[in-house]
Amino acid sequence: MPRDPQPRQEVTLAHIAKLAGVSAPTVSKVINGHPGVSSSTRRRIEDLVKEHGWRRRPDTGESSAVVEVVFESLDSLWALELIRGMDEVTQAYGMVLGLTDMRGRRSPHAGWIDQVLARRPLGVIAVSADIAERHHDRLASRNIPLIALDPRGEPEHGVPSVGATNWNGGLSATRHLLELGHRRIAMVNGPDTLMCCRARLDGYRAALDAAGVPADPGLVRTAPLYVEGGRSQGTALLESPEPPTAVFAANDLQALGVYQAAHRAGLRVPEDLSVVGFDDLPLAQWADPPMTTVRQPLKKMGAAAAQMALTLASGAALGEDRVELATRLEVRASTAPPACR
Repeated sequence: MPRDPQPRQEVTLAHIAKLAGVSAPTVSKVINGHPGVSSSTRRRIEDLVKEHGWRRRPDTGESSAVVEVVFESLDSLWALELIRGMDEVTQAYGMVLGLTDMRGRRSPHAGWIDQVLARRPLGVIAVSADIAERHHDRLASRNIPLIALDPRGEPEHGVPSVGATNWNGGLSATRHLLELGHRRIAMVNGPDTLMCCRARLDGYRAALDAAGVPADPGLVRTAPLYVEGGRSQGTALLESPEPPTAVFAANDLQALGVYQAAHRAGLRVPEDLSVVGFDDLPLAQWADPPMTTVRQPLKKMGAAAAQMALTLASGAALGEDRVELATRLEVRASTAPPACR
C-alpha cells in the first residue's frame, strides 16, 4: 500500500518541540506512543501535531504492515467470520492483522493506546468496541484511521462505520412468522446498549404493527448474546401462562438456547415452537433441525472495514463514510405454521 512521502523528521520534531516548549526527544516519545510524558504535556504536543498537520509515516518494514483490530470479545464464530473477511483483504496487500481481545469490556484497557501507537499500524478497526475520544484524537494526530465495525452506538462524527441492515432483518424474520400464521411471537433480544439489537427489536415491533398484532411487552426478553441467555429466557417464556408459538432470537447462539429450552419442555421444533435466529453462522445449518435465520454478511462486513482502513491509510478519500450491507432471511426447517392448541 503506497504511503505519502515522510517529512524530514529532524526539522519537524524540532519545530513542534519549540512550539511546545519541550525537547525533541519528548516530542518523539509522544509521536511514537511511548510512556514517560505527563498527560498535560502529551496533550499539548498532540494538539500541535494535529494543528500543524505533521504526520508520522512509518517505514515500509514489518511494523507498518499491520491493521489493528480490537474486539469486545473473541469468543464466538461471529468474530471468526469477521476476521476471515478482514484477513482476505489484508493478505491481498501483504499485510497482517493484530488482534486485541477486551474480554467483554466495552473499552480497551488504559495502556492499550500506547501499545497500539508503539506498533504504528496502518489503521485501527474497532468491532463493537467503544474507543474513547482521547484515544481517537491520539490516533488522528498520527494520521491512523479508525473504523467502527458493527458499532455499539452511533459512531462519533468523523469515524467511518460498517454495519448491516438490522432493522430490516428483524422485520423480515417477524414477517415470516406472521405469514406462517403465528400471532404470539416472542423475541429474545440482546443488550439494549447495542445499536444492532435495538434495531432488530424495532424491526420486530414494526412487523407486528403492520400486521395489526398488538405487541405484548411480556413476550420481549433481554439476555446476553450466548446460548445460556437464549436457554434461560426461552425457558421463562415457555413456562409463562400463555407461551409463544414462535420465538425470534437476536442471534443464532440465543436461538440454539431456545432450541434447548424447547427440548427440555418436551416441545418439538418446529412442530410445537418455531424459532428464527440472526447471523447465519455455519452452526445454523448444522442445528437439528437446520435453523431459519437472518443472514448477516459478516465476511463482507469485515472485508469492507479493512478496505476502508487501507484506503484512508493510502491518503485516498472514501466513497461512503457509512456502509450498511443487506441482510437476507434464510428459510430452513425450524419454522412452520403454529400447531393447534
